[in-house]
Amino acid sequence: MIEGMMMGINTAFSGYNILMVMMGCFAGTIIGMLPGLGPMSAIALMIPITYGFDPASAMILMAGVYYGAIFGGSTSSILINAPGVAGTVSSSFDGYPMSQKGQAGKALAIAAYASFSGGTIAALFLLVAAPQLAKVSLSFQSADYFALMCVGLLSIAAFASKGQFLKAMIMTALGLALATVGQDSLSDITRFAFGNINLMDGISFVLLVMATFAMSEAFMIIFKKMDINFKSSDVSKTSLGSIKLSKKEVKEMVPTIGRTSVLGFFVGVLPGAGATIASFLAWGFERSIASAKDKLKFGKGSVKGLAAPETANNAACTGSFVPLLTLGIPGSGTTAVMLGALLSFGVQPGPRLYVEQPELFWAVIISMYIGNVVLLVLNLPLIPYIARILAIPKNILVPLVLFFSVTGVYLISFNSFDIYFMAIVALISLVLRVLNYPMPPLILGFILGGMLEKNLRRAVLINDGSFSFIWERPISLSLFIIAILIVLLQVYQGFKKEKE
Repeated sequence: MIEGMMMGINTAFSGYNILMVMMGCFAGTIIGMLPGLGPMSAIALMIPITYGFDPASAMILMAGVYYGAIFGGSTSSILINAPGVAGTVSSSFDGYPMSQKGQAGKALAIAAYASFSGGTIAALFLLVAAPQLAKVSLSFQSADYFALMCVGLLSIAAFASKGQFLKAMIMTALGLALATVGQDSLSDITRFAFGNINLMDGISFVLLVMATFAMSEAFMIIFKKMDINFKSSDVSKTSLGSIKLSKKEVKEMVPTIGRTSVLGFFVGVLPGAGATIASFLAWGFERSIASAKDKLKFGKGSVKGLAAPETANNAACTGSFVPLLTLGIPGSGTTAVMLGALLSFGVQPGPRLYVEQPELFWAVIISMYIGNVVLLVLNLPLIPYIARILAIPKNILVPLVLFFSVTGVYLISFNSFDIYFMAIVALISLVLRVLNYPMPPLILGFILGGMLEKNLRRAVLINDGSFSFIWERPISLSLFIIAILIVLLQVYQGFKKEKE
């Protein structure tokens, strides 16, 4: 462990990778401020840029974009009540009222300190928890991986809104179906290409992510009947005020940060949970334990009400890397995209990553400490200036997103078919989003589809064509029981809701 950490420190503290952290944090902060473009779209746009990079540098850059976007999303929430990221919606509950009172600078400072603290504390937890989870590598076989993939696919209930589990499962099934297009990895037989030579190599992960997130988001903005221009005066009229905090406010924040860091980290570790759920839980939790007097302040500019979600969402971002790096299962929609990016670099995340590529494993973790410091140093003095980015009209933003999407996909394959196919997928995604079908389960199904199939085949071959591994291996049996319980819980909740 010590040797691996030293390798990670040497990798993370190289001049090039520190530059990657800074670039990722800066780009993520700006993208996070722009309502409609979350960390998933940001990372999708970054994937083509990272081709040719060292896997560690690429992951460090994308991790920086991830927590930078969560950090940046709080700025638009606080200044104009327009959350740039879903994970910062609850930050607007108390952040925007503070800015309305002329305390925008103080609100932004609270958000900065809380985010820094949450990210740093969670990184310490990650340092301890990740190696412990990685020790399961010695007992995992193909059958166990298959069972683990099933749990990961069924845990997408967290991606769906309440009562939308069936829609999330349909999207997962669609993702699994898309993963079967192209040549079979074991037999080299072409499947579902329909005679089109362009589909023989399968559907590009980057194409699918760009189409379902970045391009469909741009189409969504175009087709929405709304004023597509931000009023720059909304930002300029907001008085930033002082960023200094009183001793009383610091005393209020410290216990809140401690509690919600732990809560956010463990919510982030759960596959499919992520920063959005963590931030809402943290806000609700702090409000429920507050005194009667403090409870009245929530929603009206409470220091605790702003510090709680800001701490939790950054802690959850860090926590979501635990299942990604140690088990190969994404802890959020964004890390599902990052999982695909890792696989495209030829890196197989999972229990063996800790042993086989310790420099990558530890470099990503160590870079989170650097990233949190960079975000604090970068954002506190520059927030008043970066906030002007919010004045960019969407009629300029949308063409930029479309340009980067098309260029990014074309530069990978140099095939015009991919551009037409991406546009078709983006239009289908737009229709599905209007019908309230979640996109992350589709990406998760697509990413895990190939791995699910390979491990199932290996497990069956090892058992001479028998499926007895399901009940013969304790780990597999335990994981399948968890998967069944997840389904039964959703069925029970469905019946309960119908009865009510």
